Formats: sequence, C-alpha cells, structure tokens
Amino acid sequence: MKDDRGRYFTVADNDGNTTEYEILFTFDSDETKKSYIVFTDNNLDKEGNITTYAATYDKMGEKLELNDIETEKEWNLIENLLAQIEDKMNEE
Repeated sequence: MKDDRGRYFTVADNDGNTTEYEILFTFDSDETKKSYIVFTDNNLDKEGNITTYAATYDKMGEKLELNDIETEKEWNLIENLLAQIEDKMNEE
C-alpha cells in the first residue's frame, strides 16, 4: 500500500508487523516487457551495505502489488543496472 509521500510504502506481514520501504527507482524493460521496482528498508547488511530489494509490479494497478523476480535473466538485468548507477555515482 502506497503512502502519501509517494516514495515510501508499508508492508504488513501475517502477524501484523509493518515495515516501511523507500522506493529507490522503478524502470520498465523492453526485453522482459515487465515493470520493476527497486527498494530498501535502509538497513545494513553484514558488509555494511544498504539492503536492497527488487520486484516486478503492475504500474497501472490501483495499489502496489509486488511480484517475485522469476528468472536469473531478470536478476542479471537488475544487478547490471544497479552496477551502472553505482559506477555513475562514483564518477561524480
């Protein structure tokens, strides 16, 4: 469910616990014909990096519904895009 700020959404688990996520970016792939969302809960992993998640979604849907990434090809697409963004940020 999206909140009013637009860059954040909250997910509740089966026990009613909620986690707020920040949307880092979204993109469409001509190759897979899907829309992707990359987001974070702003927690750090064991190496000190911000934990990042990705999913597919229906950008025309009335509410945000996330779907699993289904193939290694899709993960490679996302990982390559993240690497390009990181490289560009390091250049600046």
